[in-house]
Amino acid sequence: MFIPINKEFIDICKEIKSKELSANQWAEIESDDMFQCGSYVGGFDADEMEFCFSYYGIGQAEYWFQLGLSKIKEIADGKYCELTGQLVE
Repeated sequence: MFIPINKEFIDICKEIKSKELSANQWAEIESDDMFQCGSYVGGFDADEMEFCFSYYGIGQAEYWFQLGLSKIKEIADGKYCELTGQLVE
C-alpha cells in the first residue's frame, strides 16, 4: 500500500531534520515510539539503522515502513518521495 506523505508526516520529518543528528547519534538514543502524530508512530531502530514507522490507515489497519535519514531529509525539504508499507497482520 502507498503511504500518504501528509502534513503530519512532513512535520515529523522536519523535527528529525532539525535535530541535525547523524544515524550513529540517532542509534544512541533509539526509540521505537519517539514520534507519535496522528496516523504515525515510530522512531529510529539501531539494528536497521533507519527510521521505522507504523501508519494506521483506513479501518485502523497497520502498515509498516522504514526509511533512511536521507529520505527523511528529502521529505522535510519538500522533495517527492514515494512510500510503500507492508500490512501488519
